[in-house]
Amino acid sequence: MSIDNIKQNAINKRIPILMEDTLEVTKNILLQVKPKKILEIGTATGYSAINFSSILNNNVYIDTIELDETRANEAIENINNMKLEKYINVIKGNAVEILPTLDESYDLIFIDAAKGKYPIFLKEAIRLSHKGSIILADNVLYKGYVMSNYNKHKQRTAVTHLREYIKEITENPNLETKILEVGDGLAISKVLN
Repeated sequence: MSIDNIKQNAINKRIPILMEDTLEVTKNILLQVKPKKILEIGTATGYSAINFSSILNNNVYIDTIELDETRANEAIENINNMKLEKYINVIKGNAVEILPTLDESYDLIFIDAAKGKYPIFLKEAIRLSHKGSIILADNVLYKGYVMSNYNKHKQRTAVTHLREYIKEITENPNLETKILEVGDGLAISKVLN
């Protein structure tokens, strides 16, 4: 089993994974920040967590939360196959319920789960951060809908909540934020104090 197999399996099953250009930007951030402790919200099949661990030469501990039990089990299997179970801990369940029970301090938090829950995830991410922590959120531009006048019923909730997320990270005086147009939009917020 290799990371390329994990990627290909996810693509074959149409499971969304980190896009190449987003992964490249994230890699640069990881190498710059050198986090010792990462929280990931949205494990899917473990592709991004395994990448993060590999980029940092396994010199990191990752907690990752996944709602879908089948995906969580697949992630655990992938992590075990890559011999990374000492470094990556998969927490099964709903992040909205799990996050308030966590009492850790993370150097980097990666949000890539239910788009309609991003404002809730942000509130918890800030609570679980310290000065200098980085909060990354993937897919914040959501197919271009977020910055357009998109208002169709089907994706309205996700788009509304992503707009709310962007408003909060750009207006919160305790966050220094930039949004990159890589992949489907990556928001990078640094916690100032």
